[in-house]
Amino acid sequence: MSTLSYALTDSATMVRRNIKHMIRYPVVAASVVGLPLVFLLLFVYVFGGTLGAGLGPAAGGRAEYLAYVVPGILLMTAAGGMQGTAISVAMDMTEGIVARFRTMAIARVSVLTGHVVGSVIQTMLGLGVVIGVAAAIGFRPNATIVEWLAVLAVLVLITFALTWLAVAMGLFSKTVEGASSLPLPLVLLPFLGSGFVPTDSMPAGLRAFADYQPFTPFIETVRGLLMGTGIGDSAVITIAWCVGGTLLSYVWAKKLFNRDPSK
Repeated sequence: MSTLSYALTDSATMVRRNIKHMIRYPVVAASVVGLPLVFLLLFVYVFGGTLGAGLGPAAGGRAEYLAYVVPGILLMTAAGGMQGTAISVAMDMTEGIVARFRTMAIARVSVLTGHVVGSVIQTMLGLGVVIGVAAAIGFRPNATIVEWLAVLAVLVLITFALTWLAVAMGLFSKTVEGASSLPLPLVLLPFLGSGFVPTDSMPAGLRAFADYQPFTPFIETVRGLLMGTGIGDSAVITIAWCVGGTLLSYVWAKKLFNRDPSK
């Protein structure tokens, strides 16, 4: 077998390991969707009537706000999956299993790849649950099959980038507790973007931040594909953020993973 074949085989083994962990500890998987679903129901049923009426001249209330807020909730779900990933990586590092892997004849990249692919699968399942609940309470996107496939591709790309960043954070943290707190600011970014209200309703300083932070183009791309609204250059910006973020996070994670364990 070639080096690439060994790496793929070892990576598949590590992916199975992480999926088994997901099945064995369903509370972790449930936490990915728990908070987003709470916010979905809270904002739609408590604030949706008022916030929906403020979306524009054609806005009519709760149903319109549901259509507006679902993309933000989806991105919150993708960001929320980072915490479980960072914790899982930190646990592997602190409990000694990685030290054991280093003594075995396996491709070193497979350890990180297993975490990334397993976490992406878990997060995508969580996104499916959120979309299902949103549909159950009245979410009716007008996307075509091609647009749904584009939404799936965009969400996978975003989740892949965020997961590599979470892996790097887990490796950077000295403790599991530290790993659990590092991704939290990213979970809040949809609130400070166009996830819950239009950015033009914000004060000037906050609006400038909201317009240029990465989650706003993420949300606008998903919203445009689902609801047929204008995307502009959001898709290009989203791809640029994701590709750049993935590369930087991968390099950071690889450097941290290959460092001397004694240091």
